Amino acid sequence: MTPSATGALLGLAGGTGVLLVLAGAPWRRTPSLEARIAPYLSRPARPGWRSAARAALDAAAGACGALLGSSAVVRSRLDVLDPAREVAQHRADQVLWALAGAGAGALLWWLAVLRGAPSAVGAVAMVLTGALAGALLRDALLARAVQRRREEVAEDLPAVAELLALSVGAGEGVAAALERVAAGGGALPAELRRALADAAAGVPLLEALAATSDRLGVPALSRFTEGLAVAVETGSPLAGVLRAQAADAREAGRRRLLEEGGRREVRMLVPVVFGVLPVTVVFALFPGLAQLRLGP
Repeated sequence: MTPSATGALLGLAGGTGVLLVLAGAPWRRTPSLEARIAPYLSRPARPGWRSAARAALDAAAGACGALLGSSAVVRSRLDVLDPAREVAQHRADQVLWALAGAGAGALLWWLAVLRGAPSAVGAVAMVLTGALAGALLRDALLARAVQRRREEVAEDLPAVAELLALSVGAGEGVAAALERVAAGGGALPAELRRALADAAAGVPLLEALAATSDRLGVPALSRFTEGLAVAVETGSPLAGVLRAQAADAREAGRRRLLEEGGRREVRMLVPVVFGVLPVTVVFALFPGLAQLRLGP
C-alpha cells in the first residue's frame, strides 16, 4: 500500500471519528423546544423537520436491522429453533463468518495483485464486501433454517391433530393425549414435549401451548391451539373439534402445495425460455442460413 493511500485512509478514519464525536456531544442531546412544551399543550405540537428526519432514520435503521439481523429479529428466530441459544452465540458465528468472508476478499485481492492489478482501494473494498457478505450469509442461513422448521411443523400438524382426536375419542384426557402424541418423532412432537415440560414446571397447559404457537409463528398451529382452548373452556366435544382442526390443517397444507407448485412452474419456464427455446431456434435456423451462405 502506497504512503498516499495510507494517509488517505487514516484521514478518512480520523474525520469519521471526529464527526461521530461531534454528533454524540452532550449539547446536541438537549430536547427541542417543541418536545419541552408539547406535554403542556392541549394539542400535540406538529412535528418539525427534525422529528420527521429522526423518524425516517429510525425506519431506515429498522429496515437495516431486519436485513442484517437485529437483536429482536435474531431472538425471534432463535426461539423457533432453540430458545436456549443466546443472541451472543449467533453474533459470534456472524463474526467468524465475516472474518472468513474478509479472508476470501483478501485472497481475491491477492490474486488480482499477482495478475498485475494492485489497488489499495480495491483491497479495502474487497475485504469489506467479503466481511459483509459473510455476515449476511450467516443470517440468511438462520432465516432459512427457521423457515424449514416452520414448514416441518405445518406438515406435522394434520397427523398430530388426527392422533389427538383418536386419543381423546378413546377416552383419554387432553394432557394424556398430548403426552402420547409427543412421544413420536418430528418437529411438532418435539415442540409438544417442550410445552409439556413447561406445564410440568407449573405453567397451565393451555398457556404453554399458546406460548409455543406464538413462539413458532405458524398460523395453522395458532388456530389449532385457539380452537383447542375454546373447546376446553366451553366444554365442546374435543374429538369433533380436533377432527375439524385436522381437516383445516390438511386444507391449508393443500393450498400451500398448490401455491408452491405454481411458483415452481414459473421457475421451470426460466430454463425453457432462456435455454431450450433459443437452442431449438438456432438448430432450426442454422441449416437454412448455412445453405443461403453456401448457395450461388
